[in-house]
Amino acid sequence: MKTTTRVAVIGGGVVGCSVLYHLTKLGWSDVMLIERSDLTSGSTWHAAGGFHTLNGDTNMAALQGYTIKLYKELEEITGMSCGLHHVGGVTLADNKDRFDMLLAERAKHRYMGLETEIVGPDEVRRIAPVTNTDGIIGALYDPLDGHLDPSGTTHAYAKAARMGGATIETHCKVLETNPKPDGTWEVVTEKGTILAEHVVNAAGLWAREVGAMAGVYVPIYPMEHQYLVTEEVPEIAAIIDAGGEHPHVMDPAGESYLRQEGRGVCIGFYEQPCRAWAVDGTPWEFGHELLPDDFDKIEQSIDFAYKRFPALERAGVKSVIHGPFTFAPDGNPLVGPVPGLRNYWSACGVMAGFSQGGGVGLMLAQWMTTGECERDVSAMDVARYGDWITPGYTLPKVIENYQKRFSVSYPNEELPAARPFRTTPMYDIFDGMGAVWGHQFGLEVVNYFAQGDEPRFETPSFRRSNAWEATAREVKAVRQGVGINEVHNFGKYLVTGPAARDWLDRIMGGRIPKTRRISLTPMLSHAGRLIGDFTVSCLSDEAFQLTASYGAQAYHMRWFERNAADGVMVENISDRLNGFQLAGPKSRELLAACTRADISDMAFMDLRQISVGMVDCLVQRVSYTGDLGFEIYCDPMAQRALWDQLWSQGKAFGLKPFGMRAMMSLRLDRFFGSWLSEFSPDYTPGETGMDRFISFGKNADFIGRAAAEKERAEGAKRALVAFEVDATDADVNAYEPVWIDGSVQGFCTSGGYSHHAEKSIALALIPTQHAKPGLEAEIEILGEICAAKLLTEHLFDPDVSRMRG
Repeated sequence: MKTTTRVAVIGGGVVGCSVLYHLTKLGWSDVMLIERSDLTSGSTWHAAGGFHTLNGDTNMAALQGYTIKLYKELEEITGMSCGLHHVGGVTLADNKDRFDMLLAERAKHRYMGLETEIVGPDEVRRIAPVTNTDGIIGALYDPLDGHLDPSGTTHAYAKAARMGGATIETHCKVLETNPKPDGTWEVVTEKGTILAEHVVNAAGLWAREVGAMAGVYVPIYPMEHQYLVTEEVPEIAAIIDAGGEHPHVMDPAGESYLRQEGRGVCIGFYEQPCRAWAVDGTPWEFGHELLPDDFDKIEQSIDFAYKRFPALERAGVKSVIHGPFTFAPDGNPLVGPVPGLRNYWSACGVMAGFSQGGGVGLMLAQWMTTGECERDVSAMDVARYGDWITPGYTLPKVIENYQKRFSVSYPNEELPAARPFRTTPMYDIFDGMGAVWGHQFGLEVVNYFAQGDEPRFETPSFRRSNAWEATAREVKAVRQGVGINEVHNFGKYLVTGPAARDWLDRIMGGRIPKTRRISLTPMLSHAGRLIGDFTVSCLSDEAFQLTASYGAQAYHMRWFERNAADGVMVENISDRLNGFQLAGPKSRELLAACTRADISDMAFMDLRQISVGMVDCLVQRVSYTGDLGFEIYCDPMAQRALWDQLWSQGKAFGLKPFGMRAMMSLRLDRFFGSWLSEFSPDYTPGETGMDRFISFGKNADFIGRAAAEKERAEGAKRALVAFEVDATDADVNAYEPVWIDGSVQGFCTSGGYSHHAEKSIALALIPTQHAKPGLEAEIEILGEICAAKLLTEHLFDPDVSRMRG
């Protein structure tokens, strides 16, 4: 056995073998895989082997498309068969909401280049004749759907990796992973110790145990999953005898998936009475076993399947496969560099290994060999969970995700399991005021405030929800008077030390402000892509406060640690600092009434350290609402006292609380972008207009400078623009295609309804040559083609006299 390697991949399932292959494909040949048993032991060997592109996250869908197309390449490289069956598939919709979801997905697929189509019940019967279409409105047909041989595919990955120089050591259990001071790792196995520069945890069912060896909590649990294979089904046999194959059928209403298997069918279920498995740890001796059959658990699912697929009721059961698969709390994989550790990588929680395994392997290999991925992988980044997550939180979220595996995924849906978990001192006060809660990074955040007999629950919908009136009410309160909300859902960092300014000049693309001033700046990757959208506040010559998206804390701290420098300390103070935002034309008057400090000369982008009532606060004159406004930060222990002062004084000014639904409407009035919508690693500063905040004249070689200067010289190929949309009862959410001159030439990044202007607004990326005044385009919303016209003047405060005055 080798005793040194550049990369040690732990786990010989489809994901581990994919990572190994992609590392060799990108030029790292000194890599090895370590497997405690045989390849495919764990979940891979008993997988149903289906693959599909449908995913609510467009980047995940694109990576699934990559995975599916990769299989033919593997066959060509290795000469081995993956057992491919590209039979296509239909996803059924039996109600309006499910059909809306399919319409939204089809619209996304247009600009992604995926050739899906919406079909009606008659076409469903033609494509998938075993299906009873009673009650079916329509379906999404995807020609890429299919299934394969899990074992053959995994061994094809492994052979391709070996051909690229990789080695594979089976029957070699890992016992310890120990970090060394230089950032390398000792991987202690039954056969000896391996010195590795990098370690990849791709241990599947044992990912929790392998993570614990490095002191890492991996937030996943295995769930029991059961599918059946039938004896011959005459309708299937007739199709085979005629030289055809039956496509996949996904029936969300029945929580089932069905495909042809031999001359019968394979059908699996995501049943509601589900069960987690091995909650306290996966037994090391488990591997090629199955769990006992449990028909009671899926009895209701089978009854429903008999109605949807009547042929099943006449078919005998040939075999039952009941085994565990791992799930993360949101169902997406956990991939990337693990925060807090050097050269330790995650490739865990990939429950859909044959849809996602290729894309996961490619992204992780790119990350390891080049330092970043070619696309935004936030949806599967292991850093999307911080150190706040616990097993007690993970388990109910995993169960909830399993139960909703085939449910409609609404853009405004707030899932209830394991909530509330993390709250601020204001939770009970806001809850008593009618707060309707959302959450971010485990933290409860007010979406809006219900009044009177308004329900305390926002109806999930692709169309305008029952939050409409409340949101309009809160927008009006801000624009006409003064509104208040918390600033707890900002990520906050304290940067101190004699080299703090120089470090920030290197880390951030924008200007670093002078004392008592703030600035806005993008943070760029080495390739010049947006990895942060920051406010920088200069507290003193050697102390700065940074604010950004709360949900990106672990992601940003990982980047800061990776680029650490002597003479600089970076602390995550996101939960050590809280407070409120005041916004609206009366916000200055209210703040002045609450402090003895003179704020009459406090200019836009100024900061002051003053007392508000009894509380020492950092006050910044800036507002994401695009209005006159202030951010007021304090110690959370004093937040209630700060609230009492602001609220009691605010009565004279008509102070009203507002939530995130109003905030996201207000920002549209000024065409402000938001993190992971307009600003993400998918986009560049030139495309999004963030280049106006880059300080190209500063004497600092900031990260991403060469790429940003190149884009500046050549010009961006795309431009972020705003459209007014002739919408009816549904507004843009994200990724709707933009039609220009009869073809799809762009897509929406986000949108919604401006209650101030009473217009439906879309923010979109389109070719730069089309981004001109007078452009008329069309945007597809839930299958409806809506007229859209380019906006060149902001909907509120076009001369910025309110915000800056």
